[in-house]
Amino acid sequence: MKVLGIETSCDETGVAVYDTQEGLLAHCLHSQIDLHAAYGGVVPELASRDHIRRLPILLTQTLELAGLNAADIDAVAYTSGPGLAGALLVGASVAESFALARGIPALPVHHLEGHLLSPLLSADPPQFPFVALLVSGGHTQLMRVRRVGDYALLGESVDDAAGEAFDKTAKLLGLGYPGGPQLARLATQGVAGRFRLPRPMLHSGDLDFSFSGLKTAVLNVVSGPEWDPERMADLAAEFQHAVAEVLCAKALAALKKTGLKTLVVAGGVGANQHLRQVLDEALQKKGGRVHYPEPALCTDNGAMIAFAGALRLAAGEVVGGEPAVRIRPRWPLAELQPPQSARQ
Repeated sequence: MKVLGIETSCDETGVAVYDTQEGLLAHCLHSQIDLHAAYGGVVPELASRDHIRRLPILLTQTLELAGLNAADIDAVAYTSGPGLAGALLVGASVAESFALARGIPALPVHHLEGHLLSPLLSADPPQFPFVALLVSGGHTQLMRVRRVGDYALLGESVDDAAGEAFDKTAKLLGLGYPGGPQLARLATQGVAGRFRLPRPMLHSGDLDFSFSGLKTAVLNVVSGPEWDPERMADLAAEFQHAVAEVLCAKALAALKKTGLKTLVVAGGVGANQHLRQVLDEALQKKGGRVHYPEPALCTDNGAMIAFAGALRLAAGEVVGGEPAVRIRPRWPLAELQPPQSARQ
């Protein structure tokens, strides 16, 4: 089965084709970073318009790279939510139209499920069950994953997610957009410990997160009378260490609570090299293992959507009813159910 995947939840336009027999055949991605940089963040209307411009081009390019034409596609999977409503509508409209024209199924896919399952696309995929640490944009969550669609929420951010804290802190430091990667690069030039930032909810006794106070602590430093901009790299390093320490501690606690040894880390923040180093060292000491997506698949992309859709269809997901453009800008991951055959 060849599944076309379309991702347009925010500021990346992604298209891919996944074959259940041969694996990932092709994927193309366009980032809108340059478009939104002048505004310091994503402008939803501009994002939607750019998806409209880019999606037909990427669709053609992806099929050409895969050596296929439209008639070779057996199903279409598209990001239905969560995300920006206008951006989601673009991808959903194209996907449903493509499927209707070809007489094939169109499957709405949860954006975070795509991230969660993306490490299974790697050369050394994890085995079910595992604990997943999702650190994608506005989401920081710990999930127990038993199988496709069977996800139990263990903990989540009660305010700012880790990715949001990175971006907002970068803005406080006067760094450009996107802030998170720029802050991470600056941190490599500094020394953690020269400032002392809090580790929010580190000893809360639960698996929830809170990063808004950490951002406020940075604001207090940079607005204080003794602030020296020459020490910005040290502050960035301390911030990064604080986030990684909290994420690692909570992930270890989740593994202990569930009795599992395998951790999967997915989402944009999962590409952070310091976080990976901290998690790798901690899990090695505990006799566990961490799995990550391939670097090219850490950000939003069509490959993870095609793959998630393919797994659900292969497991018996039933797609029927009248064609409809189905989007859910707000869609809790815990509401997902296993494919029909997996429930039996």
